[in-house]
Amino acid sequence: MIRMFSTAALAAASLALLAAPSFADDHAAAHTDHAAHADHDVAHAPEVIFGDLILGGAFTRATLPNAPVAGGYLTITNSGDTAERLIDAESPFSPDVQIHEMSVVNDVMEMRQLPDGIEIPAGETVTLAPGGLHLMFMQLAQPFVEGETVPVTLVFETAGRIDIDLAVGAFGASGHDDHSAHEGH
Repeated sequence: MIRMFSTAALAAASLALLAAPSFADDHAAAHTDHAAHADHDVAHAPEVIFGDLILGGAFTRATLPNAPVAGGYLTITNSGDTAERLIDAESPFSPDVQIHEMSVVNDVMEMRQLPDGIEIPAGETVTLAPGGLHLMFMQLAQPFVEGETVPVTLVFETAGRIDIDLAVGAFGASGHDDHSAHEGH
């Protein structure tokens, strides 16, 4: 029997996956002594230096064929003397890329758009990761396929626009590779 799922149900399931820690996250926590040597389960796009900004660890997760949304993750380091702000993002894979934050309010996971973007303080690193700050690709034009990349233009308040690629990892990828933690054991 074939079952039809509504767009709302698919969106809800996709959002739940954005927040849910994967088995890999739990397993990695059990091997904290190996954390410094762990690789990543996502072949991240190369680090990009853009003025005072260093963009690294850029990845996303593979999506189901009809998934309406997906998350994007990276670290942004500001090596400059003044704060910067990520104010927008664009991608040909989505007509609406938003900057979001997930948090727990009264024991309920909530996600909200950050219309003012994300501040990257001088001399600090901000991490966009599953379950926290992230890019939110709305109304996906096509699925994200493991092993491919998703082009994204990040727009910064002062630095301007920079094109990067997000490496697409496995469905539910955490960004951490637990296989390397087992090498030599």
